[in-house]
Amino acid sequence: MIISCSRRTDIPAFYSDWFFNRILEGYVLVRNPMNSRQVRNVSLAPTDVDCIVFWTKNPKPMLDRLHLLLAYNYYFQFTLTSYDKDIEPNLPPKTGIVDTFIRLSDEIGKKRIVWRYDPMLLSESVTTEYHMEHFARLAKRLSGHTEKCIISFIDMYRHLQGNIADLAIRSPEESEMRVLAEKIADIANANNIKVETCAEEAELDNLGIEHGKCIDDRLISELIGTKLNIEKDKYQRELCRCVASVDIGEYNTCKHGCRYCYANVSQKKLEKNHALHHSELPLLIGDNSLCKSQ
Repeated sequence: MIISCSRRTDIPAFYSDWFFNRILEGYVLVRNPMNSRQVRNVSLAPTDVDCIVFWTKNPKPMLDRLHLLLAYNYYFQFTLTSYDKDIEPNLPPKTGIVDTFIRLSDEIGKKRIVWRYDPMLLSESVTTEYHMEHFARLAKRLSGHTEKCIISFIDMYRHLQGNIADLAIRSPEESEMRVLAEKIADIANANNIKVETCAEEAELDNLGIEHGKCIDDRLISELIGTKLNIEKDKYQRELCRCVASVDIGEYNTCKHGCRYCYANVSQKKLEKNHALHHSELPLLIGDNSLCKSQ
């Protein structure tokens, strides 16, 4: 079993105390996002977990406790973009995040930290040239500390329209995508970083960019030393190539406040959910009676 931690929220940044409590107790309760009455008990025993995939923009709260994961195989999907506070309002300064990336890589190895430069978007201030300048700076700093960069382009979900209207954010046109991808590939190659796409239809093989798998059975097989035979995750988008996993997060719980975020629909819901979080309980957003009955 592969644990996804988590597409729905940033557990390393905001809920690391809860996560390590779950590791120590050996299980977690997960609510079905489509039916809140369905709650699943998921084992976190090392013998039941093939790999944990962490998704984060800031794993700093975890760094001093990585020794608690010695019995597990794991890797990080680490999102690090060029955006300022107008787009990513609640992130720490990027210089500090870069330092965290490098420290994590030094501790666990560059193979186990995948850089995500996504989603790419355009606006009057965020131009193709903007991306190239900032991507080049980041790639130079991260060279030798990661082997792979995953890119994608913003999906204009309906609920995002209100979040981004004042910034005039848009998705790149196909011609712009190809220009961005080609220049990013050139910069990444110069820094010994391979580029793959996440859930993108565009064929960029001629640029040396393959379709990637964020939850990647190839990487996991390499990490654990055993070939895995896992099917594509049927619950993800058609273009997503990730293999099946169990996600232990919950939507409307990430406090980064990124304007392009698909996982938060309502600030009011976010605040309500965060108030219901208890780091000692098995559910990320819990109801005490349910947790005690398990």
